[in-house]
Amino acid sequence: MAPRSGVAVARSASKFVTRLRRAKLQTPNTQLQTPNEDAPAPGAFFNSLVPHDQFPCSLALRGDLSAATSGAPVQPTILIVDDEKHTREGLRASLEDSFDVYIAPDTAGALTVLESEHVDLMLTDLRLGGEDGMVLIEKALARAHPPIVIMMTAYGGVDTAVEAMKRGAYDFVTKPLNIDRLEILIRRALRSQKVEKEVVELKQKVETKYGLEKLIGHSPVIEEIFDTVKQVAPSRATVLITGESGTGKELVAQAVHALSGRAKEKFVAVHMAAFSAQLLESELFGHEKGAFTGATERRIGRFEQANGGTLFLDEIGEIDKNTQVKLLRVLGEDRSFERVGGNTPIKVDVRLVAATNRDIEDMVGKGEFRDDLYFRLSVVRVHMPPLRQRREDIPLIAHHFLRVAAEENGKPVREMTADAMELLERYPWPGNIRELRAAIERAVVMAGGAKITVRDLPHSVRDGASAIPASIAGLKLPALSKPGQHLNLQETEQRMIVRALDECGGNVTKAAHVLGLSRRTLHRRLKEFREADTTEHAATAGAATAQHTSNGS
Repeated sequence: MAPRSGVAVARSASKFVTRLRRAKLQTPNTQLQTPNEDAPAPGAFFNSLVPHDQFPCSLALRGDLSAATSGAPVQPTILIVDDEKHTREGLRASLEDSFDVYIAPDTAGALTVLESEHVDLMLTDLRLGGEDGMVLIEKALARAHPPIVIMMTAYGGVDTAVEAMKRGAYDFVTKPLNIDRLEILIRRALRSQKVEKEVVELKQKVETKYGLEKLIGHSPVIEEIFDTVKQVAPSRATVLITGESGTGKELVAQAVHALSGRAKEKFVAVHMAAFSAQLLESELFGHEKGAFTGATERRIGRFEQANGGTLFLDEIGEIDKNTQVKLLRVLGEDRSFERVGGNTPIKVDVRLVAATNRDIEDMVGKGEFRDDLYFRLSVVRVHMPPLRQRREDIPLIAHHFLRVAAEENGKPVREMTADAMELLERYPWPGNIRELRAAIERAVVMAGGAKITVRDLPHSVRDGASAIPASIAGLKLPALSKPGQHLNLQETEQRMIVRALDECGGNVTKAAHVLGLSRRTLHRRLKEFREADTTEHAATAGAATAQHTSNGS
């Protein structure tokens, strides 16, 4: 017989140790002997079971059982609670190859296991002799580190299922059980738990970045923005933040202020598009008494209000030429201005951060925005990407909004189903984070249980998510090579990538995993494909124009 691999033997050793622990835990009358001077050396019993030629030499010589088992993959731990012995024993026999399985016949036995072991998932019957399985669910979920709970019963109906879900059960299955389906459900539940833990850990990591707690995400582009903000915040440099509406530009401005030496001073925000040209000048620079009709007293403008702190000018692209000239003077060497109707220069010490959702460089090219003011404003430029370009951040942001909305609306909603999250990741989010927040709040209000389901999401999200994924929209699928032609490696690669994205619903992270690429590499390849398509289109159009000109002459 061929020798078994070290990993296989280690896995067997792990199961052996687990069974010893179960024996101690589940048969109280059986006492494990306390080691004494006459006892065999640690690991001797194990080594007597496993020939040296089937086990790593260094471990066999040391007789170190813990070292042998440390290389084995850690299996999720499941607790099966059922008052029928043949049921719980049958389930253990069916599942123990994939999971570390404990069994208990009643509530007391289940609680003993929960006290002694870390249990990832508990599968419990609704009826435990004369006991109610619902009571066990409540006690299990009340623990500091509760397991996932799946209920099984032969008596169940829709009402029972709803009640179990309301009390925190992950799902509900009826007997007779389909083992294959049950194992799929268990794996899905454990995967969901893992994602939830990762979300919490990532959130904690974000919150440790002082001043950046409101900027949520872990994608490479957001991490780069974090680094830029931390680098520029302590300086006096002006910052221009660009990006679509709803991407979180003001949050970046607040982070710049919070991480600067001005954090204890005021952060004053002005939304430039909310004022007419006449009112905006007075809003920014203030006015003297009698400066215009209705000016019955002197008014301090936003620049003076923000003195010593930070002034955030949102939608800077909406201001007229006269206001642009005055802003340019404030950003000059003397950093001074005059109130409307006044002639006394006023000096201020203000850190200026501006933002726009318009193409400011295009406006400069068209003469709509002063180039000298643009250069003064954009000493450091930060671009906030749309949500569709950082889909891996959607689960983290969605869970944050879910928690906030549930607390504000007094709802017991704690999570969302995998199908609902998939729709959120596929939807293109034209309104970006602002639209996502509104969608989550609506879903929390409409949710009937502890989870947000697909039907709780707005119709716009449900309908929009079924459209072509944004990650492959506009990406041309190359035609197959004709017989006799050489295979084109780039076209073949592009076909594989487009197909993977399509099958993964446009989820770049999943597609990258399927293709065996890093997410960053896949993004780079997509960008190259689009640039190649654009170049090819331009070349084709140029050739057509030249041909037309030639024919015309």
